Parts: sequence; C-alpha cells; structure tokens
Amino acid sequence: MSSEAEKSALLTRRGLILILSSPSGAGKTSISHSVLREENAERAASIHLSVSVTTRARRPSEVEGVHYHFLSKRQFESMRDQDELLEWAEVHGNYYGTPREPVEAALTAGQDVLFDIDWQGTRQVLDKMRPDTVAVFILPPSAAEQRARLERRAEDDSAVIARRMANARAENEHWSEYDYVLINADLNESVDKVRAILNAERCRPARLVNLPEFIETLDRDLAAQAR
Repeated sequence: MSSEAEKSALLTRRGLILILSSPSGAGKTSISHSVLREENAERAASIHLSVSVTTRARRPSEVEGVHYHFLSKRQFESMRDQDELLEWAEVHGNYYGTPREPVEAALTAGQDVLFDIDWQGTRQVLDKMRPDTVAVFILPPSAAEQRARLERRAEDDSAVIARRMANARAENEHWSEYDYVLINADLNESVDKVRAILNAERCRPARLVNLPEFIETLDRDLAAQAR
C-alpha cells in the first residue's frame, strides 16, 4: 500500500442513521429497497435496514430477525422502560419499536442504518440521536398520483384508501421537521437523490472520526515536503 493510501485508510467514519418518511402512496418503501440494493451492490454491508421489535404474532411468511424480532409484551415493556428503544409506538393493540443497541453498534462500526418510519418515530430518534441522524421526507407528485399508487397496490379497499388519503394531510404537516424533502415523481431519480444525500452526509467532518489526526499527519508531511 502506498503512503497516500495508508493515510486515507486512517480516515475512519462513524455511521449515520438515514430516516425515510412519507405518507402512504408516496413511494417510501420502494425507494428504501432500491437504496439498500444499490448501495450494498457497490459496497457490501455499507447500509442495512433497521429491524424492529414487535409484540405482534409472527406471520407464516415472516422470519425472526429478518422481518422483526418478535417479543412478548412483558419483554417489550421492559426494553421501553429501560430506555433501550430509540423509538416505539402502539399500533392496533401491538407494540413496535427500534432497539438502540444494534443501531449504536452499527454506527460505531462505520455502518449506516436505514429507518423506514413515520414522523412520530422520527421525532423520537431525532430527540435521542440528532447528531447521527439525517431525515428525509418524501412527497408524491400529486394527490391524484398518490391515490393511483394506492389503488395499483390492490391491498386496500376504497374506504381504507380514503382514510389513508385523509391521514396524509396530517402527515404532510410535519415536512419542516426533516433535513430534506423530495418529490417522488420518478423512482430512479428519487433513489439517485437519496443516495446523493447519503454520500454527502457521509463526508460531514463531524462523522470523520480520525479527521484531526489525519490533518495533523498531513500537515507534518507537508512541512517535510516543503524543506
């Protein structure tokens, strides 16, 4: 390895939390999957999706530790009460949350973690780990396109779609709490924008763990070269 490469290798980075939020039908999940696939195709294990814990019963198609970590209500409440969750919520009588420990371990190892959560979860994560977090809010190009996407999914009846559209108005009010906002008119373009945000945020000086030492070494070598 050349001396220049050796110096670059000394420049290590703390990982970051990338949050993607959106109202239903804006395309958040499609963007998340594409970002994960493309990023890890270029650099293996550079970013992974946060795996939540839940008290909901496991479905036949779900794998423990891949889709969720399935816990009892008592186990979940113990984690919550001991502040072991970065964020949590109760949905339809079941608890969902994000364990703090694996996220902290990933960030320390220089790996990034993608969160696919709503604005309420985002608030909790920002409250606990603001310096490590980059939050992106995704909007549809129009209400008509948003409804069309929900209909194309063919997962909900008209009443559920109408409720999701109504809820979107309240969700959209929180856009100003995010670092970035993008309009998802084209999936490929949106994925490129999210990856550009991710790459830019990786270069923030505060995330470069050994930057002062790197600069010190560089300055010392510059002084030697100037003799």
